[in-house]
Amino acid sequence: MDKPFAITLDVGSSRANKTGSWRTERAVYIDRLSPCSDGCPAGEDVQGWLYEAEEGGDGYERAWRRIMEDNPFPAVMGRVCYHPCETACNRAQLDEAVGINSVERFVGDEAIRRGWQVSVPVPSSGTRVLVVGAGPSGLSAAYHLALRGHAVTIKEAGPMAGGMMRFGIPRYRLPRDVLDAEVQRILDLGVTLELDTKVTDLDAVRGDYDAVFLAVGAQLGKRAYIPAGSAAHVLDAVEMLRDLEAGEKPLLGRRVAVYGGGNTAMDAARSARRLGASEAVVVYRRTRDRMPAHPSEVAEAEDEGVLFSWLTTIKQVDSGRLVVERMELDDDGFPRPTGELDELEADSLVLALGQDTDLSLLDGVPGLVVEDGVVAVGPDLMTGCPGVFAGGDMVPHERSVTVAIGHGKRAARHIDAWLSGAAPEPVVRPELATFDTLNTWYYSDAPRAHRPLLERARRESTFDEVVLGHDESTALLEARRCMSCGSCFGCDNCYGVCPDNAVIKLDRPGRAAYLIDLDYCKGCGLCVAECPSGAISMVPEKI
Repeated sequence: MDKPFAITLDVGSSRANKTGSWRTERAVYIDRLSPCSDGCPAGEDVQGWLYEAEEGGDGYERAWRRIMEDNPFPAVMGRVCYHPCETACNRAQLDEAVGINSVERFVGDEAIRRGWQVSVPVPSSGTRVLVVGAGPSGLSAAYHLALRGHAVTIKEAGPMAGGMMRFGIPRYRLPRDVLDAEVQRILDLGVTLELDTKVTDLDAVRGDYDAVFLAVGAQLGKRAYIPAGSAAHVLDAVEMLRDLEAGEKPLLGRRVAVYGGGNTAMDAARSARRLGASEAVVVYRRTRDRMPAHPSEVAEAEDEGVLFSWLTTIKQVDSGRLVVERMELDDDGFPRPTGELDELEADSLVLALGQDTDLSLLDGVPGLVVEDGVVAVGPDLMTGCPGVFAGGDMVPHERSVTVAIGHGKRAARHIDAWLSGAAPEPVVRPELATFDTLNTWYYSDAPRAHRPLLERARRESTFDEVVLGHDESTALLEARRCMSCGSCFGCDNCYGVCPDNAVIKLDRPGRAAYLIDLDYCKGCGLCVAECPSGAISMVPEKI
């Protein structure tokens, strides 16, 4: 039988004598934390499910089930998440980051198309949990609590589930059939959803449940005092987007100004173009590089004809025009007025200055602390009131759908532990698989495939989905660009390069596995140096 390419010694030479006593260090197989998984606010094992997706075929379902262990919204997240996993991806230092988000969308869409379902793997716990709010955080918590056997009731003030996924994200970014399918999958686990049921007095209802998770979204638009004439037409962006979802088209006029620099401002301006505005201009008091809106949202808005007025603030609103003042940035990057005034033609002004959460339902609940419009919570997301937890927009953290989903999973874990009286198992953070731990020589060039966009004419006139998905072949190629950072993928390099035949290949299902015969390993470190994914490390030999 042919020997592995790096083995040049005949049988009976390299293994004739036990040579392990020579070494001062030995190699061990490890699982490092991939930077994509580390950067995922929802806590997904990104590298793990990409490994399954690389197989194609049945691997797509295995990948989907791996995602569903952490996140019940892969098809939604594949559209609206701003993919911090890709920002962290090691491959970005080699060519371009893996298109993780696009592969997640493909896998999520496959699950909807094929009707894949999850089931509750444990018997009923006999406990009841109330979730207030059917947004991303509340639905995520309900999903993970149901999988742990708890009876979950969601009380939602609105007429439909989804929260800001439905009422804050326009259809051109998130088709409603996708959202509905993934919400229904959660309800199919036995979760009870009560719509048009606003909780106004939490203290009056929490006694009917063993625990409560508060997940009320930030759906109140922030206001700003701007002098306005009696004929001025001023709208709130959050209300405008909510009305659109309800089928009501606001009267915006031909020229629309949007005041703000976040993603909601981009959604309002892009929606205005689709509603027939010939001109939509975003007024922002800083520069583009200081906008909180995601760069992709800004780029797509520009491509759709949205205009931008940088370093500008609004001083007064009258019928058909705005009085604006030019700003300049000081040495710390903060805008300050210059006193230079100008006029901007606009039939309507849409305010997109951020959102607040309605916390009036918390009045009278003992122990709850509200500071700066958010609820104080501990590391376990429990408030000062025992058994009452909170997450998403209600707590001090970055506000995004992905963060909210992560809060829901984390809260469910701690609620489950609190109900059982046991401490949750500690989460051990492995060593990070940084770029310098990889041997990128072994990875071939593989240009990234970017998702196509809907043609511009339809983007400006319809609410059809703008960013299209990959077909199966493209999604498969993109998944295979993953370098499996920190985890063995069975390449046989260690087995082939060991000069002493000390690496033993095991016949195990799943990922290939190896053992090192320490009787023969000299601790040369060649296997570590030649491991593509950084899944082997040298440790000092015990004396």
